[in-house]
Amino acid sequence: MKKLLLIPAILAVSAPTAQAAPELYGKVFVSADYVSAKADNINNNYNSKEPSRNLLEVGSHSSRLGFRGSEAITANTDVVYQLEYEVEIDEEDEGVAFTSRDTYLGLKNPAYGEFRFGHNTSVLDYVNNVDVSEGYWDNLGVSRLEQEEELKGLNMLDYSRQSNSAVWIAPKYKDLTLALQYAADEEANKDGYGASLMFDKGTGFTAGISYSKDMDVDDSMTVVDSNGTDAVEQTLTYGGDVIRGTATIDLSQFTDYPLKLGAMYQQTDYDFIGSDKEQGLLVSAERDLANFNKPAAIYVQYSQTTNLNGLDDNDSNQIILGGKYDFTENIIAHAYIGQNKADYTHPMDPTNTVEDIRVFAVGGGLEYLF
Repeated sequence: MKKLLLIPAILAVSAPTAQAAPELYGKVFVSADYVSAKADNINNNYNSKEPSRNLLEVGSHSSRLGFRGSEAITANTDVVYQLEYEVEIDEEDEGVAFTSRDTYLGLKNPAYGEFRFGHNTSVLDYVNNVDVSEGYWDNLGVSRLEQEEELKGLNMLDYSRQSNSAVWIAPKYKDLTLALQYAADEEANKDGYGASLMFDKGTGFTAGISYSKDMDVDDSMTVVDSNGTDAVEQTLTYGGDVIRGTATIDLSQFTDYPLKLGAMYQQTDYDFIGSDKEQGLLVSAERDLANFNKPAAIYVQYSQTTNLNGLDDNDSNQIILGGKYDFTENIIAHAYIGQNKADYTHPMDPTNTVEDIRVFAVGGGLEYLF
C-alpha cells in the first residue's frame, strides 16, 4: 500500500514544470483635435506641404498590443520576454499595421540584475520622469520635418529604440538604479552605447542622469543638390551624443499641497560639420484635484529648445495646459490645449527652409488600458 502511495509523489516530482502563460496587455488612445498650423515661408522643395491648415484630426497616440512574461529556469534565475507592437488604429501606414516597440528576450537574477537582448528603448528614456504631456502634444522628439510630412510642432530630440541592442539593468543599490546599453548598427558598421543612473528613495524626490553616444542622434537624410537641370541625391549619415538630467519633487509628501514639479535639461552634440549644440529645457507641474468623484489632475508644461537640430538660430518653444480624469483605473479621459512656435532649417540642406512655424491645437481623447 505504501508503494502505491509513492507513485503519485514520484510523478509529481519528475513531471516537467508547467509553462507560465504570457500576459496579454495593451493600450488604445484615440483623440479628436482641432489643429491650426501656419508657416510664413516655404520654398520649392516643400511644395508637398501646405503652408497653412485648419482642420479637425483624429489621432492614435502610442496605441499598442503586447505579450510579456517570465519563466524560472533555476531557483534564482528567470527567462524574461516581451513582444510589443504599436498599432495605428486611425490609419494604415503604407500597409504596415504593426510597428515594433520593445521586443526582447533576456534573463533576470536578483543578484546580477536583468539582461535584455533585442529591440530596446534607449537608456536615455530611463530618466524620463518629467514629461507629462499627452495626446497630440506628446511630441518630444519631433525635431525635424520630412518631405511629404505636414507641418507640426517641433521640439527637442528624444529617445529612440535600438535594434541589435543589449541592456543591463543592475540591481537597485542604495536607492540608485544603473542601466547600461550597447547597440550595433550592422548596416553602417558602427556601434553606440549609453548609460543611465536614477535615484528614487520613494520619499517624493527623484533625480536622474543619462548619456548616449551614436544611438539617439544616429540618423541619415537624403539631400538633393540641384545644379542647372541635374539633381543629385546624397544620403548622409551622422551621429552624436546626448546628455540629459532630470529632477522631480512631489510636494504632497512634505505638505498638504498635492503638487508635483519637474525639470529636465538636455544637451545634444551633433557630429555633422558646422553644427551647434542643441540645448533643451522642459519644466512641468501637475496638481491633483480633490473636488471630483474620481481621480483627476491638471498640468502645465513648457519646453524651450535652442539650436534645434544643431543649427544656429533654429529655436522652438511650446506651452501646454491639460487635464485628465480617471473613470476607472484603466479608462482615462484627456483634454489639452497648446501652442508651438519654431524656426526651422533642414539639417543637411540650409536651402530647404521653413520659417516661423506656428502650431495651435486643442482637443481631447480617451485612453483604454488592458
